Amino acid sequence: MGSTLLIGSCEPFSGKSALVLGIARHLRSVGIRVLFGKPLATSLDWESDQGTLPSPLIDDDVRFVGETLGLPHQDLIPSLHLLSPDTAQQRLSKGTLAAGEGLEQLRSSLRQTESSVTLLEAAGNLHEGLLYGLSLVQLARDLDAPVVLVHLWEDSRSVDALLAASQQLGDRLRGVVLNAVTPDDVESLERDVVPSLQALGIQVFGVMPRSPLLRSVTVGELVRRLDARVICCSEKLDLLVETLSIGAMNVNSAMEFFRRRRNMAVVTGADRTDIQLAALEASTQCLILTGAGDPLPQLISRADELEVPLLKVEQDTLGTVEVIEQAFGHVRLHEAVKATYAFRLVEEHCRLADLLSAVGLEHLAIGSK
Repeated sequence: MGSTLLIGSCEPFSGKSALVLGIARHLRSVGIRVLFGKPLATSLDWESDQGTLPSPLIDDDVRFVGETLGLPHQDLIPSLHLLSPDTAQQRLSKGTLAAGEGLEQLRSSLRQTESSVTLLEAAGNLHEGLLYGLSLVQLARDLDAPVVLVHLWEDSRSVDALLAASQQLGDRLRGVVLNAVTPDDVESLERDVVPSLQALGIQVFGVMPRSPLLRSVTVGELVRRLDARVICCSEKLDLLVETLSIGAMNVNSAMEFFRRRRNMAVVTGADRTDIQLAALEASTQCLILTGAGDPLPQLISRADELEVPLLKVEQDTLGTVEVIEQAFGHVRLHEAVKATYAFRLVEEHCRLADLLSAVGLEHLAIGSK
């Protein structure tokens, strides 16, 4: 019989997929078959007017992890339900919180999968998916599976969510990985906070620093969220944006500011050609123009020459900035460069040997820290 591990979080976009990638790559490196799935799909472009859900129902995150690790298709576990407004309404009308026959089928298939480890990624927080019978707490109970949480850490107040999770999951919570820690605070957190958490009964398997790369968003995603018009360089929409700058100052101040930033999206008025040209000479991944008017031909020509996508939006500058800020850290890990960084992050900052031992897989901890 194989082993099952649930990866969860107290809030969405905490880094679950990054940890899954790191654990799965280690297990495969020691010759262990890895299966991966999300019982509740949360990343899938589907609307009710498209008809029935695809079958098998493979979440986009699952597909990306499978492609990144080279998992065969049969080792990608289909989701039982899709989290969406339409399916939620359907579930609500049924008046039941049970997952139905699908969960029993999943449980049965896990029993039959020998000499393997199944990694299951739960929904965004402890309770998301309750309506489908597939919340983290329900899955841990119904599958009798151990849980490891990935938790965003800001300061010591962040412990409240972990204590609440510990109360709800009980002994099934085997430990946590703290993520998105300010890099300068990693050492002090390991020294001062981790022992205190462990004294409270919360085992800590790693402290991972915040990564601008993992929080970054593609230009294409910004185009989608902003409903922007792409004026040039439409073939460069896979560029990653790590920071946001607003061009609302005089050009000399802007140039000095831009020099200190990297991989920027610069938002400025369509009439600020001086700022626009200055931004193109810096580490700019895309230039986003707001307000009335169109860019001058020489600006388009220079942007095209430097291969910097030029976008035009209908929103004002404030609204555009709000949309972009919301995107940072709230996008899926669907780029190869992010996956490569996630491998390194987990390898360098997580004690996989301790994690695997805590979930009953100590014999698979060969070669891990």
